[in-house]
Order: sequence, then C-alpha cells, then structure tokens
Amino acid sequence: MNFPARLIQLRKAADLTQQTLADLASIHVNQIRRYEAGSAQPTLDALIRLAKVLRVSLDSLVFDDHERGPSDDLALQFEAVSGMPEEERRIIKALLDGMILKYQAKQITERG
Repeated sequence: MNFPARLIQLRKAADLTQQTLADLASIHVNQIRRYEAGSAQPTLDALIRLAKVLRVSLDSLVFDDHERGPSDDLALQFEAVSGMPEEERRIIKALLDGMILKYQAKQITERG
C-alpha cells in the first residue's frame, strides 16, 4: 500500500475527517487532500505531526508492514538475541556489522 492509501486508511480508522486531521496536525486541509491524492509529499515535520495525531509510528505511516524490519526467519533469531545479556548482544552486533560491511564492499567491487 502506498502512502496516500495508508494515510486515508489510518485517518478513517481514527474516525477523522480531512478537516479534523488537518486541524489537529496544524496542516492546511488542502495539503491533507494533496497527500491523500498523491499529488504532494509531506515534509518530515508534517509526517511527524500526522503520526502523532494518528497515534502511529513514523515507520507504520511511511512504510508497508513488511517493508522494514527483519524477515520472519530473522525476526525469531533477533527476538532470541534480545533476551541475551548485553555482552553477547554487543558481540552479535559487531559480527553483523562486519558481515554487512563485507557484503557492501563486495557489492561495490563487483560494480567497478
């Protein structure tokens, strides 16, 4: 789902009119209409105000459900890691950082 559709869905789920959402977020109602029509993109400040009024995170306002965050198979592993002591979590984070850097370097060298 794209941002305009997500904004409409969240606004309606909160039982707000475009005018009410505009008033609560201190955004002109014409801007809300443009956002929902997809003819304008909100600034970061406007996104923050919309997320606060709609009581959702910025991620859920901007991204599809599975567009961010780990895939299901990694989510279980990250959940297990989150229950580990701080020292083990720090080591796992360093390992992940190293693997990510290695992958990014490989991508760069393959392009060149």
